[in-house]
Amino acid sequence: MNPQKLPRFKTQIPQEAVDRVQALILAAKSIVITCHLTPDGDAIGSSLGLCQALRAMGKDAVVVTPDCPSRQLLFMPGMKEVVVATASPAVAETALAKADLLFCLDFNDLKRVDKLAELIESKCRARRVVVDHHLDPAIDAEVLISHPEVSSTSALVYILLWQLHMTRYLNRSGAACIYTGMMTDTGNFSYNSNDPDLYLIIADLLRKGIDKDRLYTLVCNTNSETRVRLCGYARYRMELLPRHRAALITLSRDELDEFGYSKGDTESLVNTPLSIPGVVYSVYMREDSANFVKVSMRSTGDFPVNLICEQQFGGGGHLNAAGGEFHGTLSDAVTRLLAALPEYDKYLK
Repeated sequence: MNPQKLPRFKTQIPQEAVDRVQALILAAKSIVITCHLTPDGDAIGSSLGLCQALRAMGKDAVVVTPDCPSRQLLFMPGMKEVVVATASPAVAETALAKADLLFCLDFNDLKRVDKLAELIESKCRARRVVVDHHLDPAIDAEVLISHPEVSSTSALVYILLWQLHMTRYLNRSGAACIYTGMMTDTGNFSYNSNDPDLYLIIADLLRKGIDKDRLYTLVCNTNSETRVRLCGYARYRMELLPRHRAALITLSRDELDEFGYSKGDTESLVNTPLSIPGVVYSVYMREDSANFVKVSMRSTGDFPVNLICEQQFGGGGHLNAAGGEFHGTLSDAVTRLLAALPEYDKYLK
């Protein structure tokens, strides 16, 4: 579809930044696209969508991720060609050393790419373009495109392609990746999704032939036996905290091992308690190792779970979706959370 025939998006990337990105793409001989650790649907969707558009215009482009996404996302077009740094460190290093343009998608700090940050700093001499929707970007880049008001980096990548007059290079596969990223970062458009821009983008992606119903089934309604049993167990053990209008789900390393946990088996588990009337925010803590706990939070309305994650667990995110981590035991992580919750009661309405 001719991008000029689309209504003007509410979100507009400054033309100076768009022109600079265009010049960098045209001059680049080798392009690497990377995203944050434990890539979710938005991180991998925006990366694969951009990569396929760049390849369609004749560019040498590859996606390099810090580690592997959950198995629920392995169906996405182009996943087989992704270089996973933890699995193929030498290939990742070679790609970064060869690159003259690096796109950093869906993260605001190099700490978010874990050990890949060292390779980027020491081996990669490429110009950097950051495209992200998280608050407080802290990456030194040639071009910084930061729009926290946009619900997903995938939507922001589409808007960038539109302003570059490059949406014609998005085929059905690339469009499916962009849509998956938009869908997963809004809970299938059930929160943070009142922006009309989203539906202008979806209309164009549908014209490109995506099957949105099938994508929903693959991402949100396809489960292994392990996932069904583990999530059922976790929901049964959920603790309600009525005083704080919160819910808490915890899973220890032993419990994860008992159910044969695989990466992604508890994806979206944190959202479930929000369906209970009166629950404003939900906390999920997963003990990944003896002294490391992953923390995920979701909320409704104006309750700022990003503040809790930032102030208590060294993380951050968005108003209604955030995460962090705790170095210590699961029991100690729960103790810190419960002690801190009264500080945030003032945000309850």
